[in-house]
Amino acid sequence: MKFRRLTLFAVASLLLSTIVSGQSGAQKSFDSLKTLAGSWQARLVVAPPQPEMADGTTMQISLHVTSRGNALVHEMKEAGKPDDPSHYDHPLTMLYLDGDRLYLTHYCDAGNRPRMVAKASPDGKTVEFDFVDVAGGTEYGHMYHATFTLIDANHHIEDWTYMTPGDKPIHAHLDLQRTK
Repeated sequence: MKFRRLTLFAVASLLLSTIVSGQSGAQKSFDSLKTLAGSWQARLVVAPPQPEMADGTTMQISLHVTSRGNALVHEMKEAGKPDDPSHYDHPLTMLYLDGDRLYLTHYCDAGNRPRMVAKASPDGKTVEFDFVDVAGGTEYGHMYHATFTLIDANHHIEDWTYMTPGDKPIHAHLDLQRTK
């Protein structure tokens, strides 16, 4: 009887620690991403090459924490273009916790809102977002995958995958340096 109680206690403790560590994993990833708040710049690398997205185009990324620390806003635009999202590509991405999961919702210039869920690397330096679902039409394609790799306080990498109509991926790579 004692052995059964001890076994039951050990199993319950293991399950509880798994649940708690899952929650803290999402929270740790979110807290790490929030350290990226600031202004960033990088040259765009696209594969396969796209005529409307030239390799070497300078991109500016702005990240800021909002809503009392409950959301991280990610804004992207091409350097030198007017800040006019009605005429220029200016996607907005929100990162936020929902229960024990970290989500990313990308408000795309394609007119849709793909949602992705995070999984962290064992070292905690990479947060990868996998596609969950999309609201809005997908006739122009949709964002499908994102990865944030933290190098140091002034350097991180973002990799984005856009799925075109016909399910052909386009990969965008940004090796970002902090400007502010």
